[in-house]
Amino acid sequence: VLVALRPARAPPGNVRILQLTEPAPQQVMQDEEVVQSVYRDYQLLTASRLGLKRMYGITLTLSLLIVLLSAVSVAIFISNRMSAPLAALAEGTRAVGQGDFSRLSPIRNSDELGLLTVLFNRMTSQLSEAKVVSEQRQQQAENARAYLENILEHLSSGVLATDSQFRLRSANSSATHILNVPLAQMLGDTLPQIAQRHPSLRSFSSAIIQAFDESGGAEWQSQTERIGKSGHQVLLMRGTRFSASTEEGCVIVFDDITHLLQTERQAAWGEVARRLAHEIKNPLTPIQLSAERLQHKLHDKLTEDDARILKRSTSTIVSQVGALKNMVVDFADYARSPSPKLAKVDMHHLLHEVLGLYEATHIPLKLELAAPRHMVSGDTTRLRQVAHNLLQNSQDALHEEDKPEIRVGSFNEGDSLCIWVEDNGQGFPQEVLSHAFDPYVTTKLKGTGLGLAIVKKIIEEHGGTIEINNLNPKGTRVSFTLPLLTEGA
Repeated sequence: VLVALRPARAPPGNVRILQLTEPAPQQVMQDEEVVQSVYRDYQLLTASRLGLKRMYGITLTLSLLIVLLSAVSVAIFISNRMSAPLAALAEGTRAVGQGDFSRLSPIRNSDELGLLTVLFNRMTSQLSEAKVVSEQRQQQAENARAYLENILEHLSSGVLATDSQFRLRSANSSATHILNVPLAQMLGDTLPQIAQRHPSLRSFSSAIIQAFDESGGAEWQSQTERIGKSGHQVLLMRGTRFSASTEEGCVIVFDDITHLLQTERQAAWGEVARRLAHEIKNPLTPIQLSAERLQHKLHDKLTEDDARILKRSTSTIVSQVGALKNMVVDFADYARSPSPKLAKVDMHHLLHEVLGLYEATHIPLKLELAAPRHMVSGDTTRLRQVAHNLLQNSQDALHEEDKPEIRVGSFNEGDSLCIWVEDNGQGFPQEVLSHAFDPYVTTKLKGTGLGLAIVKKIIEEHGGTIEINNLNPKGTRVSFTLPLLTEGA
């Protein structure tokens, strides 16, 4: 069917269309179907062309990506294969830089990189061997230093090491113990600086510097005295200079010979006392008997005045002979050293017994026996002599005091019993205090100077120590320690 449409004339406001319909010829209908079929085929071809284009684009893109990935993989494989020796060398270099010489790079080729790897492995092996040798030598040096330090620590002598400017580099424990100064805290300070911080070391420091200046580099030996916290000390010093590879230094070795000198002095005084006692004792009795016989025989034959003079003279002779006998007894006590007869002694009970003998004196005695443990092993007679001597010395020191007072006390210090005797007298002169325990050193007009020497000897025989100090503002304190008796002893 053929249809034709055309607008027709119409009054204003109306739209009219003229339609003409006529049956189509058979040939036209066939042509129309052919055209429609061709158009549909064209549409199909057009749709197929776009899909193929897209498919080919995707296929080419995937192919390109595969080629690119393959090329990159091959490039990475080839670069890794070529750079592996360099990476191994770099890793080995980092290990060497960190101190690890055990890593050796594998040798894969015989080209220039292989030769470089061989040389690097050889260098690493040499460095490893050098490190082992260095560690062995360092260990040997450490062992030698530790061995030397161990020897110095066990030496009874004090050892100081300084540089050429007398700056302290090292000190063993014996030096600290002898000088009673914490030398380990003063490493790096010069001897004058140490002496400025500790005035008791001034004479010690000055003697060392002066000895090195006078010796001119040679070995020297000298003896000096100092007043330390523990009292008077006599030090025997030896010193020398040494030269190391980098600098010069000084070594000072010293010993505390105070007790040695005291022992020698006591032995010498003991021999003197023994001889004096022997020489004086023999004529004393004949002199006394002769004076008494003269008085007995001549008393009735003389006038009253002459008899009075004779009596006074003979009395003087007899009294002086008695004084000499007492001196001889002191000499004999100091000269002889019998072995103490040790027994269990209650020191508080012994002190009460001795102090009971002094209750009748005009000097008040105060007891402050605070030690809970006071049993010792000792010779009762000789320990009683110690108490008597100390109390008698305190009484003699209080003759000119308006308010005399003596105090006796005790306390425990570790495994020792400490007993002290104090008085409020004038004390000892400073020049006498450091030698108070030496024989024949006394501040009394009629003293023999053997009392404190005998006391010190008895205390040392019992394994104890004794010291004497002036009190502030005045007075003297003598204190001694004795080992406590252990349980089951």
